[in-house]
Amino acid sequence: MTDTDEAAMRLALAEAERARAAGEVPIGAVVRLGDAVIATGFNQPISANDPTAHAEIVALRAAARAVGNYRLTGAMLYVTVEPCLMCVGAMIHARIAEVVFGAPEPRSGALVSSIRAHETPGLNHRLLARGGVLEEDCRRVIQSFFAARRGDP
Repeated sequence: MTDTDEAAMRLALAEAERARAAGEVPIGAVVRLGDAVIATGFNQPISANDPTAHAEIVALRAAARAVGNYRLTGAMLYVTVEPCLMCVGAMIHARIAEVVFGAPEPRSGALVSSIRAHETPGLNHRLLARGGVLEEDCRRVIQSFFAARRGDP
């Protein structure tokens, strides 16, 4: 883990806290291109009435607007929890170079946990995937949210 990875993931964690404050599942994402953060996003499918408004999609949309192109060639996406299949598909279409996630998502994670979607034969773009950046911090945020929802002490 580099200092850049840690700084970007800390920004993603701040976005996750924005999601929590909005009553959403606390997941945050950051898009970096070169040395610059060009977009951030947090989960908002409930408040936006949009099933596609995952943190990654929100950040990708903002990044595409920022650069004026839906292709984000060379960009890196940081996300607090391993992305789902929809989000991995969007990253592939956007030509993200690398996705870095904090905590794995055992049930629906589509990079290493339930499927390796980015390695599907026939895709015309490959992206690198790395997990474990600030994993404990990312895991704590998501687990504490669901524990509170369940009413755990």
